[in-house]
Amino acid sequence: MLYDFANIVVFLVLTGVLVFGTLLVGRLVRTQKPTPEKNTIYECGEPPFGSSWVRYNIRFYNIALVFLIFDVEVVCLFPVILVLQHFKLISRTLMLVAVGEVAFFVVVLVIALIYAWHKGALDWLRAPESPYSVEESHNPE
Repeated sequence: MLYDFANIVVFLVLTGVLVFGTLLVGRLVRTQKPTPEKNTIYECGEPPFGSSWVRYNIRFYNIALVFLIFDVEVVCLFPVILVLQHFKLISRTLMLVAVGEVAFFVVVLVIALIYAWHKGALDWLRAPESPYSVEESHNPE
């Protein structure tokens, strides 16, 4: 039984040796002559300005996460399409069940998209909820 896992153990050991070996060779080969110019932040050739602690709008992350979720879900459909071609040759009933499952999957995705759209998760700019800003409403004066 242990012999069956020998390939996995060899693969893991070789992976570790390659990763740490590459890091070790890189450390031995590179030159280490730090200068003030080399220690500055590289920003596309432009000199950096301002603080690096910038607060990004949370809507950017919301839209990126929604895109990522739907992108991954669509990528999951490609293997199903390939399998459906194989099912077409095996049995019609099995193919219909698979098509039904994919249709259910797509319907759930569409409902999730409609929900996200309705909740405003896809809006880049939102209308203000009240005529007063948050700072003015908490002002004790």
